[in-house]
Amino acid sequence: MKTLIPEGYKNLLGVYDTQMAIGLLHRLFEDNLSAALNIYRVSAPLFVEESSGLNDNLTGVERPVCFDIRYTGTEAQVVQSLAKWKRMALHRYGFFPGKGIYTDMNAIRRDEDELDNIHSVYVDQWDWEKVITERDRSVDYLKTTVIDIIRAVCDTQDTMQAIYPRLLEVPKISRTVKFITAQELEDLYPDKTPKERENAITKEYGTVFLMGIGGTLRSGNKHDGRSPDYDDWNLNGDILLWNDLLGRAFEISSMGIRVDPETLDAQLRESGCDDRRELLYHRMLLNGELPLTIGGGIGQSRLSMILLGKCHIGEVQASVWTEETQRECAEHGVMLL
Repeated sequence: MKTLIPEGYKNLLGVYDTQMAIGLLHRLFEDNLSAALNIYRVSAPLFVEESSGLNDNLTGVERPVCFDIRYTGTEAQVVQSLAKWKRMALHRYGFFPGKGIYTDMNAIRRDEDELDNIHSVYVDQWDWEKVITERDRSVDYLKTTVIDIIRAVCDTQDTMQAIYPRLLEVPKISRTVKFITAQELEDLYPDKTPKERENAITKEYGTVFLMGIGGTLRSGNKHDGRSPDYDDWNLNGDILLWNDLLGRAFEISSMGIRVDPETLDAQLRESGCDDRRELLYHRMLLNGELPLTIGGGIGQSRLSMILLGKCHIGEVQASVWTEETQRECAEHGVMLL
């Protein structure tokens, strides 16, 4: 897919100012998110042992980057996300309900279908997880958490625009969230593809939380794939923002209330993944040994893109691109890091 450089695209910040702005944005958002969700920063692994079952299988088709460790004689995998590791960490820390953690997560997605304006082989995000109670496993609690995250995003944008007045040209992110389920969205736009539906609803409302992703819809199709062993497919979703520069829905976060023993059992069975039951993480979860949690990931480069008014993810992160992408960006004065 060819890189899309919007007609008349104007770089609001130079290369070095962009680097400084990214650093400031990260610090501001981490502080805002930490305060909003009562979560605290911790260190996290770049890789985990394959046999642990802690790596995220994503939709089940992505191949993790693997390597052997000579000293231990074990196989390791670069993490694809930290959804399972974080829950195990909260178990080890002994956190009480209402308190959680966040960390920097760096991953390699070598099977990314397309490298374009918003997709890269390199993934960087804030991974967060929080202990909750059985009573919190509800749609209302999920919605309240989403509102808190959007407030942290908007407060960060307000501060960035005060410090960098040129960023006032970037449209304000709507603090009002439109909540809609994947089934409701399919009913609303039955003749559109999932991505076309996301574009239509997000263009109308600006900020959308699309709920209930992973299960089969009444049409017999899924809106999108989800691993069966972290999110409860009835209590999860994606935060979508309208990106006016690119003219499309812009996902900045996938999140949700995590599976309890009952939903893990059901989702493993539905997905044909019963073989995972013997892995340490899954055994502990099925035995009720892990805390109930809510968590997700928030894209660092994605958030930098939309708050700094950038049209290509390569403007805010260093990765690998095709010669065609590099050439087209250079022709339009867009510098990739």
